Amino acid sequence: MHRVKVVFGHLSPPKCSALSARPDDIVVVHGLRTAFGKAKKGSFKDTTPDELLSCVMTAVLVDVGLSPERLGDICVGNVLQPGAGALMARVAHFLSEFPETVPVYTVNRMCSSGLQALFNIAGAIRSGSYDMGLACGVESMSLRDAGEPGDVSARLMDFEKARDCVIPMGITSENVAERFGVSRKKQDAFAFSSQQKASQAQKQGIFDQEICPVTTKFVDEDGSERTVTVTKDDGIRPSTTLAGLTKLRGAFKPDGSTTAGNSSQVSDGAAAVLVGRRSVVESLSLPVLGVLKASAVVGVPPDVMGIGPAYAIPAALRQAGLTVADIDVFEINEAFASQAVYCVEKLGIPMEKVNPNGGAIALGHPLGCTGARQVVTLLNELKRRGRRAYGVVSMCIGTGMGAAAVFEYPGP
Repeated sequence: MHRVKVVFGHLSPPKCSALSARPDDIVVVHGLRTAFGKAKKGSFKDTTPDELLSCVMTAVLVDVGLSPERLGDICVGNVLQPGAGALMARVAHFLSEFPETVPVYTVNRMCSSGLQALFNIAGAIRSGSYDMGLACGVESMSLRDAGEPGDVSARLMDFEKARDCVIPMGITSENVAERFGVSRKKQDAFAFSSQQKASQAQKQGIFDQEICPVTTKFVDEDGSERTVTVTKDDGIRPSTTLAGLTKLRGAFKPDGSTTAGNSSQVSDGAAAVLVGRRSVVESLSLPVLGVLKASAVVGVPPDVMGIGPAYAIPAALRQAGLTVADIDVFEINEAFASQAVYCVEKLGIPMEKVNPNGGAIALGHPLGCTGARQVVTLLNELKRRGRRAYGVVSMCIGTGMGAAAVFEYPGP
């Protein structure tokens, strides 16, 4: 078995008792996301990412009655915008009418960028730099494509692992399926389940508590422009059938098992999470939606980058002093059904604990946003269940990494 290098976040506290509450705990106060639109043709195809980001940044603070002056910093996860969206984030900041004295910056750790933003804010709070911050993620995959890898040395072709970093993501999915024996049947079944769970959750209004309505413009095919208010995810397909999924051809290899139906959707969306030090949060009479118990980032082989959660989750659980059996809900990003199935089976996670309201196959995967969205979805689901519980957020990361975080919902 290959060696896995674990890089623990400097923000992670020592192993902690489930019932302990410390004044310096890093807590989540509130979080919201936009609905997710299908890239190129969905609800947000004509909406710039700064507008999406501004919506959630503003709404999170308004909901809890917190002035933006209380924020020590804002960190925004983004992948596709030039410079990881540094200009875009500051523009969103001013569109939200936040004061110029509040700083903002961006971070790009590929698919974990939204979660990394939370790690960064939490780390700064733990180090004493400030007491409260906003962790966000945003992506417009309508307006920006993954494109070229950028300026990298031609010598990468001489180094196997470096060369593997530019393998198309779909091929890494095929590698996982082939190397670890994840059948097409299992992949399609997982994808079907994701669509069914998301459809049911949407019908029941489960997502309503986490979605911030966005009023924006939409340009029709004839060029006419109209105003729309978006409150529902575009990508959920209630009519999906297992038979229909099995008919789809491989999207990346002629004989491949990775298809458009068992892969994540390219999407547009944003999410924001308000994070603070428990003592300050409680002094302001703000709610505690969740407690960050542990975090981890690991490195794995780039050519099977999708296995990242299978190693990041155990690393985070060890920090928290917990086991798979202690966790009530796992939000594992569904970049591809192949890697999600592998990780779930590798860790022995009961399938009923995984993405109970569907995942990226049904909802979409706006790269920089996903990690923040998962935190919002997880903590709202734990709150909905109405009792103290634990949850995990995890995802694979392009170029060969995985990230995970453990949260506790303290109960009503």
